[in-house]
Amino acid sequence: MRNALFASTICLLSTCVACAGGGAHYASQGKGHLYAKPQIVAAKKYLQCVPYARSQSGVNIKGDAWTWWQKSKGKYARGRDPSAGAVIVIESGRRRGHLAVVARVLNEREIVVNHANWLNRGRVHMDTPVVDVSPRNDWSQVRVWYTPGDQYGTSIYAAKGFIYPNDDVLRVSSNAMQSARSHL
Repeated sequence: MRNALFASTICLLSTCVACAGGGAHYASQGKGHLYAKPQIVAAKKYLQCVPYARSQSGVNIKGDAWTWWQKSKGKYARGRDPSAGAVIVIESGRRRGHLAVVARVLNEREIVVNHANWLNRGRVHMDTPVVDVSPRNDWSQVRVWYTPGDQYGTSIYAAKGFIYPNDDVLRVSSNAMQSARSHL
């Protein structure tokens, strides 16, 4: 009963905030977490995930997404804990991968990312939720929000982990994240 009342209150508040011009907010799967509504936006040019992640995070690695985890070894700190500005490396098949930049951490199992060319034609996905579904809560398996369906996708993807920008890059990438929408 309390959960239903809480979820109803969140939905009502979300509607009121959106109507008041305070920006759209989303309740993630009735869990009560609020974040900006996920959206897909057309970029000025066709974007791949690699150059987008590099420009938004400041992690300066070249090559296909599936190579980033190995190439980052010894150059950048890596780990299993999400952090704003970090790049999550997702496997999407043999010799295929995807990169996304963490915009914010909602809790120990949910993050919001910005990324390009996810199941589409070079467009940018903003404020996309990603959930850790790994049995050990170690971010080794994730599900990604499917914006057109307004729900988490059904596929579970293996994740290598997070590549953390260097401290000086982190300051620059924080500014880049704030201006990410201006490049669209």
